This record gives sequence, structure tokens and C-alpha cells, in this order.
Amino acid sequence: MNDNAAAGGEDRIRSVLETYAAAWKSGDLAAIAAAYHDDFTLHYPGAHALSGVHAGKIAALTVLADFSRRTSRKLVEIVDIMAGLHRGAIIAREQLGRDDAAVEVERVLVYTVADGLLHECWIHDADQELIDRLVGPA
Repeated sequence: MNDNAAAGGEDRIRSVLETYAAAWKSGDLAAIAAAYHDDFTLHYPGAHALSGVHAGKIAALTVLADFSRRTSRKLVEIVDIMAGLHRGAIIAREQLGRDDAAVEVERVLVYTVADGLLHECWIHDADQELIDRLVGPA
């Protein structure tokens, strides 16, 4: 069941995102993985090897792990958490690339929530061309 205004809306979505953000900040991989719904879907834009729609928790987590491996991704900070009646968002600043050539980029992650878990995500990168370059061609 999709959490929405009738089921607690903003507060419920914000709570799920805050729990997820806390796990992300602490690097707690088990808690991060536990935040995803089994039916999680990741929408990854761009023109790179990981672009596309990845359905299912295992498929999405595999893609996210591959992204981290390819980009040497490190969370710098959670800039903001926002919640509305139907969706929430996390704005994150991440360091991408090897230390000698690392750059920081802001990413907006828009989520839906179902059953108290992250259900769907659309990623919006401030510099899509950079992401495409770092991840590599499709």
C-alpha cells in the first residue's frame, strides 16, 4: 500500500527519509538496505552504463553499489530533507572521483514511500554530464 495523505502523508514520509538519511550518514549498510521496499524501483537518468529503470530491491541495490564502485562516491552531507503528501526528497552533496581528481556534486533524490519503506526513487544530478563521464558509457 502506498503511504499518502490519508495514511499520515508528510510526517510519515519525512520519518522514513530521516531514518534513511541517518543510516546513510553513519554508513550503516545494513540499515540502508533495510530501508528499501522489496518492490523498490530506481529511475536512473543519463547516458551511462547504469541508466534506466531498475525494478526490485536487489537490482536497485546492485546498481547503487556499482555506482559507488565506479565513482568512489562519498557522502559529504545531507543538505536537506523535504516531505510532501505523496513524495519526499533528500538533497545530498557527494564527493565523486578519486581523491586527486574528486569533485563535489549535489544530487536530488525524490522518493515515494510504501509500507514504511522507500518504494521508488528518481535521481536528479546537478551535473549529469559529469555523472555520465564518471560512470562510463552504456
